[in-house]
Amino acid sequence: MLGDTARASRRNVRGERIEIAGCLRDADDVPISDAMIEIWQANADGRYPSLLDPRTDLPDDPAFVGFGRCATDAQGRYAFRTIRPGRVPGPGDALQAPHIAVGVLSRGMPKRLVTRIYFSDSVGNDEDPVLALVPKDRRSTLIAQRKTGGNIEYRFDIVLNGERETVFFDC
Repeated sequence: MLGDTARASRRNVRGERIEIAGCLRDADDVPISDAMIEIWQANADGRYPSLLDPRTDLPDDPAFVGFGRCATDAQGRYAFRTIRPGRVPGPGDALQAPHIAVGVLSRGMPKRLVTRIYFSDSVGNDEDPVLALVPKDRRSTLIAQRKTGGNIEYRFDIVLNGERETVFFDC
């Protein structure tokens, strides 16, 4: 039940190591098992590990894949080990806050749902051009909360519908 965005040589991955864990739930707070959570993100320097990212002025990290996939368990739980992503340009070339793109796939859903994870302790959340498009009272559904303790861990629950529904984006 643990996704990983680094290759086998993860000791060589640059950046601050973090863990993101949460639960996928429906409107009645029932965990959804056997779903798939996917993540896609930039490396610690803000460069995507893709030929489609033309920014050669930023360092590439060959040990970082930038993509992870994790099935939810019987209690709807998932977790990823990754690095804190760097800031990337967004609409109008404004810098976006560090974030991770998330895809949710599950039985009975005709298409993948897309959302984002932002971090409660990140610089830039207040000026992120995408987050600014989300109504203020709904932004908290996109913010992973840092847990206290020694490791850098974040909690990010995904709710598919209802009053506490996570904000999903049209793609």
